[in-house]
Amino acid sequence: MANTSRMSSYQRREQLIRVGRSLFASKGFESVSVEEIAAHAKVSKPIVYEHFGGKEGLYAVVVDREMRALNESLLAALSGDTDIHPRQIVERTTLALLTYIEEHSEGFQVLVRDSPSTDPQSSFYSLWGDISLRVEEILEQWFKRQHLPTKGAGYYAQMLVGMTVFTGQYWANQRKLSREELAALIVNLGWHGLSRLEAKPKLLYNETDQNADDADGTASDSSLEEIVTSKPTKAQLKAEAKARKRARKEAEKAEKDAERAQASIEKAEQTIEEANARMKAAETEFSASEATTENAAKTAAEETTETASSEESDN
Repeated sequence: MANTSRMSSYQRREQLIRVGRSLFASKGFESVSVEEIAAHAKVSKPIVYEHFGGKEGLYAVVVDREMRALNESLLAALSGDTDIHPRQIVERTTLALLTYIEEHSEGFQVLVRDSPSTDPQSSFYSLWGDISLRVEEILEQWFKRQHLPTKGAGYYAQMLVGMTVFTGQYWANQRKLSREELAALIVNLGWHGLSRLEAKPKLLYNETDQNADDADGTASDSSLEEIVTSKPTKAQLKAEAKARKRARKEAEKAEKDAERAQASIEKAEQTIEEANARMKAAETEFSASEATTENAAKTAAEETTETASSEESDN
């Protein structure tokens, strides 16, 4: 085992991040204390405060790292032009997410434990919003080629992403299938649903819909045969374009806010490091001054003794 007392500042920081991530994953942010973090890392509490200012700062660093890793993985899976086949969307995003869960199990637990995807203020929710927007853009292009209305593309994107995310959360604790096997199940449901979309879907067994069922309980012919093409109007296209533009602006604003928050954290960390450096310099200067004073006092004492001895010999 390495001697933790001889760690460099960088090594100590990385050790605390690993310890914090493990504790946050297993117990949650609220249940973890600075004392517990320090105890697991075998350091004193001031060391944790020195590097992160407290458990809040440590948690922010852990979440930021995991969000970056997950974001890079998912965006890489969705990179390329919008002509990508929808089945590839489902396959790529599913495998990318499951790979992240498998390789960053503790990090994923941190994200889903204290950043529920249903909380609009959480960075986790913001990430899935960005991914859903990208999926929506790809679906819109495909819907147009299939002569399907594009007004539902955003909802279908949310369904695909949500299905993958929540299935991934379940799989994280129920590893009975390999990631490839699970991805195949998700793709099976997602793709076979997309490939048979109706232009104007209706509920077949809705009691309030008079056209839903016949008297014998079977669906009406008009309901079953309504797989028709329907092109969106110019007004619909214009409204959708405005909605996409507004969503992109909101996503960009959220990203800038996250960058400013990260910059503040980094600036605070730098200030702490500079303060520690000044403190160490002051301690060194004080020690040197103290040594000089002791030497001067010792020299003066020796000179006094010599003078006294000389006077005695003269007498």
